[in-house]
Amino acid sequence: MAIDELLLQSAQVPILRFYRWTEPSVSFGYFGRFEEAQAFAQERALVRRWTGGGIVPHGGDDLTYSLVIGSADETFAYSSRMIYRRVHSAIERVLQLMGVGAMLAEKDAPRSSEACFANPVAADVIENGRKIAGAAQRRTRGGLLHQGSIQRSELGKTFAGEMARTLSGRVVEEEIGSRVLAAADVLASQKYATDEWLHRH
Repeated sequence: MAIDELLLQSAQVPILRFYRWTEPSVSFGYFGRFEEAQAFAQERALVRRWTGGGIVPHGGDDLTYSLVIGSADETFAYSSRMIYRRVHSAIERVLQLMGVGAMLAEKDAPRSSEACFANPVAADVIENGRKIAGAAQRRTRGGLLHQGSIQRSELGKTFAGEMARTLSGRVVEEEIGSRVLAAADVLASQKYATDEWLHRH
């Protein structure tokens, strides 16, 4: 979470980042209620995202990713809804190339709970009627942050590369620098790991 926030502050070009969790965890949206997220998480680690959205399980079958678009990039002028659809269309296309019967949801389903994957919305990725990819966004003056989860255990570096190339004709693979990682440790301890942040709603 801290890395994504820092990347948003300094992104000169769009950044697509993939990562997995070191332990079973649960994330929930900026406006989510802590009590509901805690009941869902049970004994799992819990973190509040900077983006909105529902409650998401991590550390099992999911591949988590973030897309950072700086305000200077032409894509930032697109609506949040359009960016959401474009990203999920890329996921849909790559999954189909892998033989997965993925498609985009045509409309919002009736809301049944605070669990993200129980509530498909328009342009979410579904397979056999079940939501397998969802996301949440935050837009600031500095850019747009799109955080998503794909609930498929077999996805790895090949998928990540294909998704990046589907979104852009020019892809450069890089590791996150030590300076960003060090700053993220500080931000995590001062914000995301605090009770004040976790219990804010």
